[in-house]
Amino acid sequence: MQGQTIGGRYQILTQLGQGGFGKTFLAQDMQRPGNPQCVIKHFKPLSTDAYTLGEAKRLFDQEALILEKLGKHDQIPQLLAHFEENQQFYLVQEFISGHDITQEIPPLGERLSEYETIKLLKEILEVLAFVHQHNVIHLDLKPANIRRRQLDNKIVLIDFGGVKQITTEMTNSQGQTSFTVAIGTYGYMPSEQASCAPQLSSDIYAVGIIAIQALTGINPADFGSQGLPRNPDTGEIDWRNQISVSQQLAEIIDTMVLHDFRQRYPTAKSALQALEMLEKIPDTTIQKTLQLARPQKFFLSAAITAVVATISLWLLQLQTPRQNFLTYQDSSYGIKIQYPESWKIQETPNLITKKLVTFLSPKQTDTDDFQEFITITIENFSGTLKESQDLFIKEVQATLSDATIVNKSETTLAKKRANQLIFVGKDGNKNLKSLQIWTLKGNQAYVVTYLAAINDYDRFLPTAEKMIESFEIN
Repeated sequence: MQGQTIGGRYQILTQLGQGGFGKTFLAQDMQRPGNPQCVIKHFKPLSTDAYTLGEAKRLFDQEALILEKLGKHDQIPQLLAHFEENQQFYLVQEFISGHDITQEIPPLGERLSEYETIKLLKEILEVLAFVHQHNVIHLDLKPANIRRRQLDNKIVLIDFGGVKQITTEMTNSQGQTSFTVAIGTYGYMPSEQASCAPQLSSDIYAVGIIAIQALTGINPADFGSQGLPRNPDTGEIDWRNQISVSQQLAEIIDTMVLHDFRQRYPTAKSALQALEMLEKIPDTTIQKTLQLARPQKFFLSAAITAVVATISLWLLQLQTPRQNFLTYQDSSYGIKIQYPESWKIQETPNLITKKLVTFLSPKQTDTDDFQEFITITIENFSGTLKESQDLFIKEVQATLSDATIVNKSETTLAKKRANQLIFVGKDGNKNLKSLQIWTLKGNQAYVVTYLAAINDYDRFLPTAEKMIESFEIN
C-alpha cells in the first residue's frame, strides 16, 4: 500500500507492523499544513456478510468513541479520524515520536535496578489509572505498546486492544455474536483474558510481568508452551530466586501477577497506591544503584556509609533498652501469647466484634495521637482456609476507607497453616497499615491483627512479629 492514499487524504509512507488483527502504517496527512505524520491502523472483518459488517461497524464506532475520550489524556495518542472504506476499517491516530520500552529492558536493554523498576511501574500505572477510570481495559499491554516520547521523555500507552475485536467477531445462526480469538500477547496475557473474559486486573497482570522482565531479564514470551516458570505447589509465577529485591516490592509484584484475577489489585489506581506506600526509595537502595552504575567512584562513599550505619545501629542499641516479655494466657479460650512488659493489656471480650484482648503500645511522645496495637480475635467459621480469605478481605474493605490489599500469602500461626494479609487504608485522616494473620481450628478462626500508623509500621513490626511467633493454641 506504500504511496497509496486512503480516506482521500492520508498517504501511506511505510508499513510499521502486521499481526493477526490487521496492519499498521505510517502515513502523512496531505490536507494539513506541513503534512504531519500519523499512524493508520487497518482492520478487515473476518466475514463480509451484511449482519457481521453491521455489527463490526457498530463495534468500530463504539471503540473509536472510547479512543476519542482516552485521547484527551496527554499520554495517550489522540484519535484524528476513523472511517470505513471498501468494507474495511481505518483508525487514524497521532504519531508518537520516540522509542518503545523494549529498548530499555531485557532482552534488548539492561536489567533495571529496583529503583528504576519502581519508577517505570509508577509511570505506566499513572496513565493506566486514567484508562481504568473510564472502565476500559487496554488488553495488550507489553513493552512494544509502551512508548517513551522523545519530546518530554514521558510514557505513552499505544495500541489499545479493544478495537481489534472487529476482526474476530463471528455471528451464529441465531444472530448472536461472539469473539473467537483472545485479544492480547502471549506471555503478558493472564488466563482469564486467554479465555476471552478479561478484567481490569488483566492489565495489572501484564504490568507485573513487565516488572519481572525488567528486574530478572526473564522474557515472558520465550518459554514455549509452558509459559513463565511457576511454583509446582501454588501454581504462581516463580521469579524471586532470579533477583534480590526488597520484600515490599516483591509482595506488590506477586499480587499483581496472581493467577486468580480476583486476588490481584483490581485497578491501576490500587496498584499505584500500593507502590506509593513504599514512599521514598530508601537511601541505601539508591546508593546500591549508584554503585552498580559507577562502582569505582562510589566505593569509598559506600564504605563510609556502611561504617556510619554500623555506628548508628550500635548507638541505637545502647539507647534502646531490651524489652522484657511477659506471658498472657486465657485458659477458657486455650490461647497463650508473649507481649512486651511496657505494653498495656485491654481485656475486652466482645460478642459483636469477637475481640478477645488488645495489647496497646506505649505512647512515643506526649503528642502521639495513635498507639500501635495487636488484637486477638476468635470468630466462628466453618469453611476452609481458602474460603476465609475472601471473607476477611471484605471485612477489611468494610472497616477502613480506601483499603488496599498490599499482600496476600500463606504462612503459619501457632504451628498451623495460616493466611496472611497486609493492607493499608484510612481511619478518618489517619493513614494506617496492618498485618493480619489467621488460622482455623475446629469451627473457629483465630485472628491476630497488628495495626499501626503507616510511618511507624516498620518500627513496631519486629515486636509484632515476635508476639505473633509466640502465639499458641491449646
